Amino acid sequence: MPTQPQAPSLRQIEYFVTIASHASYRRAAEDLGVSQPALTTQIRSLESLLGLPLFERSRSGTLLTPEGRELLAQAQKMLLLMRELRENAETIAQGLKTTYKLGVPPTLGPYLLPKVLPALHASHHRLKLYVREGPPQSLLRGLGEGTYDIAIVPLPMERADLAVEPLFTEPLKFVVPADHPLAGRTTIEPAQLRGEKVLTLEGHHHFHHQVQEICRDLGAHLQRDYEGTSLDTLRQMVVMGLGVTFLPGLYVHSEMHDHEALHISELQGKPVRRLHGLVWRASAPGRGLYRELAAQIRALVRARLSDVVEVIEEHR
Repeated sequence: MPTQPQAPSLRQIEYFVTIASHASYRRAAEDLGVSQPALTTQIRSLESLLGLPLFERSRSGTLLTPEGRELLAQAQKMLLLMRELRENAETIAQGLKTTYKLGVPPTLGPYLLPKVLPALHASHHRLKLYVREGPPQSLLRGLGEGTYDIAIVPLPMERADLAVEPLFTEPLKFVVPADHPLAGRTTIEPAQLRGEKVLTLEGHHHFHHQVQEICRDLGAHLQRDYEGTSLDTLRQMVVMGLGVTFLPGLYVHSEMHDHEALHISELQGKPVRRLHGLVWRASAPGRGLYRELAAQIRALVRARLSDVVEVIEEHR
């Protein structure tokens, strides 16, 4: 009877994916907690089993071969499926698991999470959320790769492999320095923004592209030479007279209490809003819990922040 060819181990697959993500054997070994020689030996064994090279080393780092690029997505999927198998087994055996990884954009997390996380923890004593910030596209990519379990991201979001629960809409407030001709007005006519120099965040933020679209629609000038690295720096740039800007309502509510240096208003007849939703992998074992968390977040936001944002009512 012919012997079956030996299959790669999950450890070898994990090593392959980790080296590819770091483009470095050394950094991958540090991340995995193994020695570099042991890592090299396992990759050579994997290459021998597969009958093709996976990496090439150059002065610029460790690069995937064309064959390695072809196999990477499938290897990542195998690891994700195995992780979900383990999580499902834990859920069945133990109920609610202890720690979930939550991703949030830096323009939202610091101003929303303090209002909801303590209450969520009080309702689920075994629930712990490990929070990391990142741009929305990075969060969505991390969800697909298993780096995050859930994330709060701007909507709409079209991904067949991800499930979404809308949470709330947040207004963007128009902000000018106190000595600006438009200061002192509660509402601004959209036509009055024509020709204004508008500041925003750097291009990898979703917020940047939303402000860019507003400027395009209203004939304002987006200041690409002066882009903020955070909402705080953006606010200070307006104080210094470098331009005007839009800031998220939750940031304004949380951080802006000095109205002498800046003035806040809205566009008349043209409200500017962004929609946030809770997202997870459609195949995730914890999807029942995630829907429950979304409902609880909506309830907490409705109770504590209804004067700032508008909760999306749940439809079943």
